[in-house]
Amino acid sequence: MGSMSLMHWLVVLAIILVLFGAGKLPRVMGDFAKGIKAFKAGMKEEDETAEANPPAQVPPPAGTSTAAAGSTTAPGATTAQGAATAAAPASATPAGVTERPREPARS
Repeated sequence: MGSMSLMHWLVVLAIILVLFGAGKLPRVMGDFAKGIKAFKAGMKEEDETAEANPPAQVPPPAGTSTAAAGSTTAPGATTAQGAATAAAPASATPAGVTERPREPARS
């Protein structure tokens, strides 16, 4: 039921010929081919610009822990880029979120 047989494709082709007519079909297919060529050219240009201009590295947002990256900047100090670091929060949970106490495991 899911596959299309030869008879199904012939019916679809007949409906397309009735809707578009024999004269319009080559023009429609030519426009379709032009669209594919323009898409490929656009993708090629995008790849060339990506190779020429690598994306700039974005610094981490202020207030995040940078200990994993090897930074030893104290809270409130100024970094090499001139941005002041914020004091690290006491816990890793977001503001307004409370954790409930954990229950002991049952055996």
